[in-house]
Amino acid sequence: MPTLDPRIDAYIAKSQDFAQPILTHLRALVHAACPEVEETMKWSMPHFMYKGMLCGMASFKAHCTFGFWKGAVLFPDLEKEAMGQLGRITSLKDLPSKKELMGYIKQAMKLNDEGVKSPSREKKAPVALVVPDYFAAALKADKAAKKVFDAGSTSFKREYVAWLEEAKTDATRLRRMEQAIAWLAEGKARHWKYEKC
Repeated sequence: MPTLDPRIDAYIAKSQDFAQPILTHLRALVHAACPEVEETMKWSMPHFMYKGMLCGMASFKAHCTFGFWKGAVLFPDLEKEAMGQLGRITSLKDLPSKKELMGYIKQAMKLNDEGVKSPSREKKAPVALVVPDYFAAALKADKAAKKVFDAGSTSFKREYVAWLEEAKTDATRLRRMEQAIAWLAEGKARHWKYEKC
Protein backbone atom coordinates (compact mmCIF):
# COMPACT_ATOMS: atom_id res chain seq x y z
CA MET A 1 0.00 0.00 0.00
CA PRO A 2 1.53 3.35 -1.01
CA THR A 3 2.33 5.99 1.57
CA LEU A 4 0.37 9.09 0.62
CA ASP A 5 1.28 12.58 1.78
CA PRO A 6 -1.81 14.37 3.11
CA ARG A 7 -0.44 17.65 1.73
CA ILE A 8 -0.81 16.22 -1.77
CA ASP A 9 -4.36 15.11 -0.96
CA ALA A 10 -5.07 18.72 0.05
CA TYR A 11 -3.33 20.08 -3.06
CA ILE A 12 -5.46 17.91 -5.33
CA ALA A 13 -8.65 18.81 -3.43
CA LYS A 14 -7.90 22.55 -3.83
CA SER A 15 -7.15 22.23 -7.55
CA GLN A 16 -9.63 23.18 -10.26
CA ASP A 17 -12.33 20.59 -11.01
CA PHE A 18 -10.79 19.66 -14.39
CA ALA A 19 -7.37 19.11 -12.73
CA GLN A 20 -8.40 16.72 -9.97
CA PRO A 21 -8.83 13.60 -12.13
CA ILE A 22 -5.60 14.38 -14.00
CA LEU A 23 -3.54 14.74 -10.82
CA THR A 24 -5.16 11.69 -9.24
CA HIS A 25 -4.40 9.63 -12.36
CA LEU A 26 -0.77 10.79 -12.54
CA ARG A 27 -0.25 10.10 -8.85
CA ALA A 28 -1.66 6.58 -9.20
CA LEU A 29 0.58 5.87 -12.21
CA VAL A 30 3.70 6.99 -10.36
CA HIS A 31 2.85 4.69 -7.44
CA ALA A 32 2.04 1.79 -9.79
CA ALA A 33 5.32 2.14 -11.69
CA CYS A 34 7.42 2.83 -8.60
CA PRO A 35 5.99 1.29 -5.42
CA GLU A 36 8.98 2.59 -3.38
CA VAL A 37 8.26 6.22 -4.34
CA GLU A 38 7.97 8.81 -1.57
CA GLU A 39 5.68 11.79 -1.88
CA THR A 40 6.63 15.28 -0.81
CA MET A 41 5.89 18.93 -1.50
CA LYS A 42 8.61 21.09 -3.06
CA TRP A 43 8.11 24.63 -4.24
CA SER A 44 4.47 24.25 -3.10
CA MET A 45 3.88 21.50 -5.68
CA PRO A 46 3.61 17.69 -5.40
CA HIS A 47 6.84 15.82 -6.12
CA PHE A 48 7.83 12.19 -6.08
CA MET A 49 11.17 10.96 -4.74
CA TYR A 50 12.99 7.76 -5.63
CA LYS A 51 16.72 7.79 -4.84
CA GLY A 52 16.48 11.53 -5.35
CA MET A 53 14.06 13.65 -7.31
CA LEU A 54 12.01 11.61 -9.78
CA CYS A 55 9.11 13.69 -11.07
CA GLY A 56 6.52 16.27 -10.12
CA MET A 57 3.15 17.64 -11.07
CA ALA A 58 1.27 20.89 -10.71
CA SER A 59 -2.08 22.42 -11.48
CA PHE A 60 -2.92 25.94 -12.55
CA LYS A 61 -6.12 27.78 -13.47
CA ALA A 62 -6.43 26.30 -16.94
CA HIS A 63 -3.92 23.43 -17.18
CA CYS A 64 -1.76 20.90 -15.36
CA THR A 65 1.86 19.90 -15.86
CA PHE A 66 3.85 16.76 -15.23
CA GLY A 67 7.57 16.49 -15.59
CA PHE A 68 10.66 14.50 -14.78
CA TRP A 69 13.57 15.89 -12.81
CA LYS A 70 15.93 14.45 -15.41
CA GLY A 71 13.62 15.30 -18.29
CA ALA A 72 16.49 16.72 -20.34
CA VAL A 73 18.04 13.23 -20.33
CA LEU A 74 14.76 11.40 -21.01
CA PHE A 75 13.60 13.80 -23.72
CA PRO A 76 16.77 15.38 -25.16
CA ASP A 77 15.12 16.68 -28.33
CA LEU A 78 12.02 18.13 -26.69
CA GLU A 79 11.40 21.85 -27.04
CA LYS A 80 10.35 23.04 -23.61
CA GLU A 81 7.10 25.02 -23.78
CA ALA A 82 5.99 24.91 -20.16
CA MET A 83 6.98 23.21 -16.95
CA GLY A 84 7.29 19.50 -17.46
CA GLN A 85 7.73 17.47 -20.59
CA LEU A 86 4.10 16.68 -21.36
CA GLY A 87 3.07 20.25 -22.19
CA ARG A 88 -0.20 21.83 -21.08
CA ILE A 89 -2.53 19.11 -19.81
CA THR A 90 -6.19 20.14 -19.76
CA SER A 91 -7.82 16.69 -19.71
CA LEU A 92 -6.92 13.02 -19.38
CA LYS A 93 -7.01 12.84 -23.19
CA ASP A 94 -3.89 15.06 -23.32
CA LEU A 95 -1.82 12.40 -21.55
CA PRO A 96 0.14 9.62 -23.24
CA SER A 97 -1.19 6.09 -22.72
CA LYS A 98 -0.83 4.46 -19.32
CA LYS A 99 1.78 2.08 -20.75
CA GLU A 100 3.82 4.92 -22.25
CA LEU A 101 3.71 7.02 -19.07
CA MET A 102 4.71 4.08 -16.90
CA GLY A 103 7.59 3.46 -19.31
CA TYR A 104 8.80 7.04 -18.80
CA ILE A 105 8.58 6.64 -15.03
CA LYS A 106 10.57 3.39 -15.15
CA GLN A 107 13.21 5.07 -17.36
CA ALA A 108 13.46 7.93 -14.86
CA MET A 109 13.85 5.38 -12.04
CA LYS A 110 16.65 3.66 -13.95
CA LEU A 111 18.47 6.99 -14.36
CA ASN A 112 18.29 7.48 -10.58
CA ASP A 113 19.39 3.87 -9.95
CA GLU A 114 22.43 4.47 -12.17
CA GLY A 115 23.23 7.83 -10.56
CA VAL A 116 22.88 9.73 -13.85
CA LYS A 117 23.08 13.48 -13.30
CA SER A 118 20.95 16.05 -15.07
CA PRO A 119 22.92 17.98 -17.66
CA SER A 120 24.07 21.25 -16.20
CA ARG A 121 22.55 24.39 -17.58
CA GLU A 122 24.69 26.55 -19.74
CA LYS A 123 26.08 29.33 -17.64
CA LYS A 124 25.61 32.71 -19.18
CA ALA A 125 28.50 35.09 -19.09
CA PRO A 126 27.86 37.75 -16.47
CA VAL A 127 26.76 41.06 -17.88
CA ALA A 128 29.38 43.68 -17.20
CA LEU A 129 28.28 46.52 -14.96
CA VAL A 130 28.42 49.82 -16.81
CA VAL A 131 28.40 52.87 -14.55
CA PRO A 132 26.99 55.82 -16.49
CA ASP A 133 29.38 58.74 -16.97
CA TYR A 134 27.17 61.18 -15.06
CA PHE A 135 27.14 58.87 -12.01
CA ALA A 136 30.88 58.16 -12.25
CA ALA A 137 31.54 61.92 -12.26
CA ALA A 138 29.28 62.46 -9.22
CA LEU A 139 31.08 59.65 -7.37
CA LYS A 140 34.46 61.09 -8.24
CA ALA A 141 33.38 64.39 -6.68
CA ASP A 142 32.44 62.71 -3.36
CA LYS A 143 35.30 60.55 -2.03
CA ALA A 144 33.28 58.99 0.80
CA ALA A 145 30.50 57.91 -1.57
CA LYS A 146 33.02 56.60 -4.13
CA LYS A 147 34.85 54.58 -1.47
CA VAL A 148 31.62 52.86 -0.36
CA PHE A 149 30.48 52.30 -3.96
CA ASP A 150 33.83 50.85 -5.04
CA ALA A 151 33.91 48.51 -2.01
CA GLY A 152 30.37 47.23 -2.69
CA SER A 153 29.52 43.98 -4.43
CA THR A 154 28.41 43.93 -8.04
CA SER A 155 24.77 43.55 -6.99
CA PHE A 156 25.17 46.46 -4.55
CA LYS A 157 26.43 48.65 -7.39
CA ARG A 158 23.89 47.31 -9.89
CA GLU A 159 20.97 48.35 -7.65
CA TYR A 160 22.12 51.97 -7.62
CA VAL A 161 22.85 52.05 -11.36
CA ALA A 162 19.50 50.45 -12.23
CA TRP A 163 17.63 52.93 -10.01
CA LEU A 164 19.28 55.85 -11.80
CA GLU A 165 18.85 54.41 -15.28
CA GLU A 166 15.14 53.69 -14.72
CA ALA A 167 14.39 57.38 -14.18
CA LYS A 168 12.12 58.67 -16.95
CA THR A 169 13.17 62.32 -16.76
CA ASP A 170 16.46 64.12 -16.23
CA ALA A 171 15.01 65.88 -13.17
CA THR A 172 14.14 62.54 -11.55
CA ARG A 173 17.55 61.13 -12.45
CA LEU A 174 19.29 64.14 -10.89
CA ARG A 175 17.20 63.86 -7.70
CA ARG A 176 17.95 60.15 -7.45
CA MET A 177 21.65 60.70 -8.06
CA GLU A 178 21.84 63.29 -5.27
CA GLN A 179 20.05 60.86 -2.96
CA ALA A 180 22.33 57.99 -4.04
CA ILE A 181 25.48 60.02 -3.33
CA ALA A 182 24.12 61.01 0.11
CA TRP A 183 23.23 57.39 1.00
CA LEU A 184 26.56 56.07 -0.26
CA ALA A 185 28.46 58.70 1.74
CA GLU A 186 26.62 57.36 4.81
CA GLY A 187 27.60 53.78 3.86
CA LYS A 188 24.05 52.75 2.91
CA ALA A 189 22.91 50.24 0.32
CA ARG A 190 20.21 51.27 -2.13
CA HIS A 191 17.50 49.43 -0.17
CA TRP A 192 18.94 50.20 3.26
CA LYS A 193 15.48 50.91 4.71
CA TYR A 194 14.53 47.26 4.27
CA GLU A 195 17.65 45.70 5.72
CA LYS A 196 17.27 43.78 8.96
CA CYS A 197 19.06 45.39 11.87
